[in-house]
Amino acid sequence: MHGLYIEMESIQSLRGTRDILPEEVGYWQWVASVAEETLARGNYQEIRTPIFEPTALFERGIGEATDVVGKEMYTFCDRGDRSITLRPEGTAGVVRAYIERKLHANPGVQRLWYMGPMFRYERPQAGRQRQFHQLGVEVLGSDDPRADVEVIAVAVDILKSLGITNLHLNLNSVGDRTDRQNYRQALVDYLTPFSGELDQDSRDRLTRNPMRILDSKDERTQEITRNAPSILDYLGERSQSHFERVQYLIKELGISYTLNPRLVRGLDYYTHTAFEIISDDLGAQATVCGGGRYDGLVQELGGPSVPAVGWAIGLERLIILLQQLHQPPQVTPQLYLVSRGEKAEANGLILAQKLRQAGLRVELDLSGSAFSKQFKRADRSGAGACLVLGDAEAIAGTVNLKWLKSGEQTVLNQVDLIGNVEDIKQQLITNS
Repeated sequence: MHGLYIEMESIQSLRGTRDILPEEVGYWQWVASVAEETLARGNYQEIRTPIFEPTALFERGIGEATDVVGKEMYTFCDRGDRSITLRPEGTAGVVRAYIERKLHANPGVQRLWYMGPMFRYERPQAGRQRQFHQLGVEVLGSDDPRADVEVIAVAVDILKSLGITNLHLNLNSVGDRTDRQNYRQALVDYLTPFSGELDQDSRDRLTRNPMRILDSKDERTQEITRNAPSILDYLGERSQSHFERVQYLIKELGISYTLNPRLVRGLDYYTHTAFEIISDDLGAQATVCGGGRYDGLVQELGGPSVPAVGWAIGLERLIILLQQLHQPPQVTPQLYLVSRGEKAEANGLILAQKLRQAGLRVELDLSGSAFSKQFKRADRSGAGACLVLGDAEAIAGTVNLKWLKSGEQTVLNQVDLIGNVEDIKQQLITNS
């Protein structure tokens, strides 16, 4: 039936999702390897949680008054009539696992990290998809300001290791619950006379989540909030002391920062330190990393009173930035194997597999086309050398090794080739 082609309507990806194709995947693998290596040096342990959770986890953890819960979650009933939500962020699931699996019973601080897809029903744009990916860390079990500064320093280390240097740290404190309640009332008192001039979203937030109005992108609302009270003026003694220590330690590490009293973050669970790391190279979508302290969340979700701090990096935005700054990392074969003839093709498959098992990257030409066409593909592959097999070589147990840059050729015994892989690797480096 291969000759019969029936035209059908093609199925396309859903809006807000995208395919990550091989030419881009190198960036993702690079980020993953750098992050894993950097985090391992700080003894952070990877955790993998489900991509869907009970809806109540996010309603309680993130806050029902937030845009994420109110407008953006992918929520549905499963066949057991349970309300299920695709995770819109990573922290709540990690905290749920921390409580359920009794990680708090382990001695010392728990340093955890995760990476994977998240889901929010937002208007898609560059760097913002409905299925998006985050790299995040959570440090649970310490209320020490050093924990706040450590996670910031780790994020900076990861970004700098990826060659991103044009970074700025925005820093704020949102205080404890008492501080926030006092500030919330002062903010409502200030904004109420302007309620008719605020954008619609901000008018809705005035009673539900007034601090989020400070994050509005509407120009008139921004003008109004420019003279709003600063949360830094409403910090209690303990909150002020914590924040001063954070700032001192950040300076000691040589990390420059800007105080930004309007930085409140979008989720209800934040307390004390809130921060964002911004790149000037991303235009309007400037935030690469965001996070802060959330000392009440573990208890809010049914666990003991455990302080915590963490952050998340949006990987789509990070990849866009890396594409602007770097050529794509490429993985090319070291050897390209061409063969023609029944015995040669069978022998080539076996030889390629043995060389791969010995540690070489080998691409086997499967076309069965003329040698001339296979040689052209070998030249385009980026390989350093080409292995050439005909039936005669297969019968004799030999192979022709052709260096693609110089054109130099050598006849080798196949057993000797497999036994001297390290020499071949060295020659590949020399001839590259």
